[in-house]
Amino acid sequence: MKIWTLAFVVAVLVAPVGKATDLLLSFDGGIGVDPVSGISAGAPVLNVVRGVSPGGAPWRIARLRARIDVDGRIEVQGRGLLLAGGNGIGTNGGQSVFAILFCGPAATATAHQSNPLGVALQANGDFRIDDSLTPAPPSSCATPVLLIVNVARRWFAAGILENDEEDDG
Repeated sequence: MKIWTLAFVVAVLVAPVGKATDLLLSFDGGIGVDPVSGISAGAPVLNVVRGVSPGGAPWRIARLRARIDVDGRIEVQGRGLLLAGGNGIGTNGGQSVFAILFCGPAATATAHQSNPLGVALQANGDFRIDDSLTPAPPSSCATPVLLIVNVARRWFAAGILENDEEDDG
């Protein structure tokens, strides 16, 4: 009986360690959208990222954490995604959001998205996405970009890729 108990305890302790190898990407921090990226010939240039247009007003995000596993499972926790300008400043604008992960260079990036029906932003701008990306991302995602978009496919925030200091050798 002692051997079975010991085996069970070891299995419980080792199982979470194996989960760490399932990680494909993680993001820690977020950037709210500024809908204009510059001025050209006196006209505003929209801040389009990977073919996705920005929301029509500035947005800010207080905190963003995301984890994407090799099987396409995505977990995103966002805090304080709120309008940063206009008459609705400081509100959630009545929006629902979902996540899109882009893999590859801008011209040829592939899109992998969570449920496009999205999750409603809470009054304080908090949200949680717990879903699977469709299609599942490749086992190696070059130049990843994570966007938080509304159901009209306008981006409001971008994730900041977490640096893994262990890879620095």
